[in-house]
Amino acid sequence: MARLFYPAAWRSDVVEDLFGFPVSDPYRWLEDSDDARVRDWAAAQDRLFLTCREQWREKAFWASSVDQVSSFGVPEPPTVRGSLMFLAEQLRGDEQRRLIVVDAEGDRRVLVDPVEVDPSGHTGLYAWWPSREGGRVAVQMEVAEQPGSDIVVLDARSGEVVDGPLPRARNTSVAWLPGGDAFYYVSRVPGEELAPDDMRLHRRVRLHRIGTPWQDDTVVFGGEDAPDHYYGLTVGADGRRLAVTAVAGPTAQNDVYVAELADPEAPRFVKVVDGAAVGARVLPRFLADGALLLVTDHEAPCGRVCVADRHDAGPAAWRTLIAEDPQAPLDECLVLDGPALARPLLLVARARHGTSALTLHDLADGRLLTALPLPGAGVVSCLRASVPHGHQAWFSYCDATTPPTVYRYDAALGTMEREAGTATAGHAPRIRSRAVRCRAGDGTEITLFLFTPDEEHQGPRPTLLYGYGSFGMPMRPWFFPLAAAWVGAGGTYAVACVRGGGEEGQHWHDAGRGPNKHRAISDFNDAAAWLVETGTTTRDQLAIYGQSAGGLLVVAAAVRRPDLYAAVVAEGPLCDMVRYERFGLGCTWTDEFGSACRPEQLRWLLTYSPYHNVTPGTPYPAFLFTGAVTDLQTGQAHVTKMCAALQHATAGDRPILMRREPGTAHAASPASKERALTADILAFAAEHTGLASKTTCGSGSA
Repeated sequence: MARLFYPAAWRSDVVEDLFGFPVSDPYRWLEDSDDARVRDWAAAQDRLFLTCREQWREKAFWASSVDQVSSFGVPEPPTVRGSLMFLAEQLRGDEQRRLIVVDAEGDRRVLVDPVEVDPSGHTGLYAWWPSREGGRVAVQMEVAEQPGSDIVVLDARSGEVVDGPLPRARNTSVAWLPGGDAFYYVSRVPGEELAPDDMRLHRRVRLHRIGTPWQDDTVVFGGEDAPDHYYGLTVGADGRRLAVTAVAGPTAQNDVYVAELADPEAPRFVKVVDGAAVGARVLPRFLADGALLLVTDHEAPCGRVCVADRHDAGPAAWRTLIAEDPQAPLDECLVLDGPALARPLLLVARARHGTSALTLHDLADGRLLTALPLPGAGVVSCLRASVPHGHQAWFSYCDATTPPTVYRYDAALGTMEREAGTATAGHAPRIRSRAVRCRAGDGTEITLFLFTPDEEHQGPRPTLLYGYGSFGMPMRPWFFPLAAAWVGAGGTYAVACVRGGGEEGQHWHDAGRGPNKHRAISDFNDAAAWLVETGTTTRDQLAIYGQSAGGLLVVAAAVRRPDLYAAVVAEGPLCDMVRYERFGLGCTWTDEFGSACRPEQLRWLLTYSPYHNVTPGTPYPAFLFTGAVTDLQTGQAHVTKMCAALQHATAGDRPILMRREPGTAHAASPASKERALTADILAFAAEHTGLASKTTCGSGSA
């Protein structure tokens, strides 16, 4: 392959002295996206990408494959309130999900269709919160490349707007009071009240009464002493109590506050859980008697369920209801306490090495009553029940070959039925799924999910290895259209459950965050090496793929071991870990990665920061960096700076490319753009690993 001529990128002599460390930053000028030089350079990169893409073989094949394995329908369980059922549906050809309401007679109507709001398809349905009685629903839309989202309130039967918009409510939580005339929500402080360079969140919990201007909404919680906090809201079934969880960014611990609602506009909060003292996550829910049901990893890295008096919720007063299973992290639990039941029940979802199990327990003492049968060895998610009291539970199930399917469990009858779900546009390929264990360099066992064609094959296959390894997010053997298309073409798709994720509980997360982030990267490289050593693939057939923090993982892994990979795909990655706090929401992620403002933590960051570990004269693998033109979450400078650094440094002839997408967000795009991106990722990975469609293979051998 001939070496490419890359758009010229000026290398400045910027070197900062940070606590005695000389830190070079030759491409800092690329951070200013408004600079004409940056725009011209990025436009040249766009042209280079399009030129290279034209040379990829079988672009049409991959586009068709992705279309055939993409799923359409109802992927998530409904939200049931009163006699109404609310669900999101996306049909083939829809750019975004639509909100559907179903009444007691089974009649369906479209409540919100984002394309009617924005025919371009760039406005999507982000979240919805029906009132307890179901008469009203608060709806939040998301517009690509815009930092805030508004809430509007609709009449659930007519679809008419009855209130709103309430501005700046992105990443909010909504808790309705009984009667449907008021709710608590979270919104950011207006920008004009902040300093021009203040990137903090500045969120407040407010009470909104239907029909009143948002300017009159009372702030009931939050202040200047907590500029980076996220808040979760829960109101008890009787509407007499409010619980607020407060967490500074995606940290591993949170505070819990509880208030009596004698006056909803002036709740008096009592701090019942001190996150700093407990050092754990604690998620509260009110039981019918006013006690607190607590899901926590305190002294239980894989999670346990406790009960506590709302007035004395310190750890010493917690009564364990469902004990920790060290081999099966707790995913979710759900209370079923409808009048049709002989006694209140607790439905618990766990995952053992990625495979879900559902068990039913007596809520009074946690006693196991039965294990519920599942359709297969797959993943259960999104447990939901009617509010405030119900005896039915809905959940989503999927596995490597089954797209998301909604099931309903009736605890009164003891029955399980398929209720809704999704289907692929074409025939999904037959996929063999299995979990294997490999050892990291320090002897720690790592789980790898392997997805292969359901056919006998001798010898290595082109392989696409995925990883994430941050924020305690567990990897599971989900149905993934990208994986299905890759395996359908004859490749192997693998997922590495590295430290930093949540596959083995909180201790697994702790082992790969902060000063231990290097372990996540080493785990990933060790998993890749295992794939080569076992003959699953070869170095020339191995591509790696990661998104967001997973993009950091794969880029750091490839910079550390460029000899191990043929190609790297990083979607919206973090790359400059010295300045990541200055971009997007990076300032809220210091608990996960560390801060360059502290000497010891700067040392951690410099050891693995991809941008600072690029070595000139190294034959790097092929790289494809993808991302939104305006990425409000991670910031687009990671992509531009890393691309320029690698283009300058590489001594090989494999391309370093950047694919930018206008009119999209960090993780939300119109469906057609998502499919086009997936097709490009697969075509790029196939081009550099030698994966060809069976049609091409057949014609070549004829």
